[in-house]
Amino acid sequence: MDAVLQALADPSRRTVLGILRDHPATAGELAAELPIARPGVSRHLRVLREAGLVDVRQEAQRRIYSLRPEPLSELDEWLGDYRALWQHRLDALHTEIARGKKAQP
Repeated sequence: MDAVLQALADPSRRTVLGILRDHPATAGELAAELPIARPGVSRHLRVLREAGLVDVRQEAQRRIYSLRPEPLSELDEWLGDYRALWQHRLDALHTEIARGKKAQP
């Protein structure tokens, strides 16, 4: 999971994942959407592949990249406990706000 978190730390890699969430793409297509040169996009794709977030398949001379959601599911499960903690705290805050409104004349 550390590799996934490190991969997600970079805004360009998050942008790549956002694009791949919608549709598979080549490195060239991804480079057209980012303000960095194609070699930089290739480096980001390598990090994403090594973290298990991206798959690549060869079609003739093109490499097509696609999102692998499984590592994100694992991260979501890990975050579940923290999400529950915050939901409990937000519910308590909502209750206190409601009490404050009732107490006002």
